[in-house]
Amino acid sequence: MITGIEDPLAADVVAGLWADPPTLPTKWLYDERGSRLFDEITRLPEYYPTRRETEILEARSAEIAAVTEASTMVELGSGTSTKTRLLLSAFAERADHEGRTFRYVPLDVSTETLESSAATLRVDFPGIDIVPVAGDFTSADLIVPPSSGPRVAVFLGGTIGNFDDEARAAFLHTIAGALDPGDYFLLGADLIKDTGRLVAAYNDKAGVTADFNRNMIEVLRTGLDTRGLYADDFDHVARWNPKRHRIEMWLRARRDVVVDIPILDRRWELAAGTEVLTEISTKFDRATLADELATAGLDVTHTWTDDAGDFLLTLARR
Repeated sequence: MITGIEDPLAADVVAGLWADPPTLPTKWLYDERGSRLFDEITRLPEYYPTRRETEILEARSAEIAAVTEASTMVELGSGTSTKTRLLLSAFAERADHEGRTFRYVPLDVSTETLESSAATLRVDFPGIDIVPVAGDFTSADLIVPPSSGPRVAVFLGGTIGNFDDEARAAFLHTIAGALDPGDYFLLGADLIKDTGRLVAAYNDKAGVTADFNRNMIEVLRTGLDTRGLYADDFDHVARWNPKRHRIEMWLRARRDVVVDIPILDRRWELAAGTEVLTEISTKFDRATLADELATAGLDVTHTWTDDAGDFLLTLARR
């Protein structure tokens, strides 16, 4: 948080837009509209991660429920909780068989998405205690709600790749610190693969990912009541960074952009052709990821991949 600025969006704008290169945190892509657009992205033919992770969960959710014996599941960045239903079904069935209550705590920055998703899940899973929490899972003071039994924190979708190396290490340490000994952490991560497939997954032919990326501009425009900032003034760019094993999404200015931000008493200027970094998506190999988890105090107990070997689901224990 920037000293003297209480609004998180304003603080991130001050910290990022005047940096070199200009950068904005990925989390601001996921307002209500952004969450809907990302849900649409997950169903596009080019975007394989969701299908591969779903394949693993369909095959392994019952095993995950049995291994963890969790009575509470906390999902970080839950979004629309689509894939989570597979885990919820497995945990609910096990809890019902054992005559106990299971609690699901979805945590997400988008209050609208949380409320809508929780309402639907309460109808579909009446036996589960659903307690949504609006919050930022990247916060250093993240608190995982207490539980009468083991907990499992769930971080799906390959979102771990949105952190750079330093931030990822800090995040994993935060997760480990928020869990008690014996609790589990379930992590979904995309694996390194053919560059062409990776770029296509983040630059679909239908242009949905482009709309999703440009929605960041709408979040800034409405959230900070800016003047002179328009989504149509930016192009979506996705490229592979081979040195850092990651896809990068940028917004490139189509013209000279001059933006007044009265709430900050600042003016932001961007020359035509200049790019703003909005998202990174790091791709992993198993050994490196296991080492990072171990360094944070999370020991890998199980790993699973889909049949194609595209995606990795890792279960680690505090």
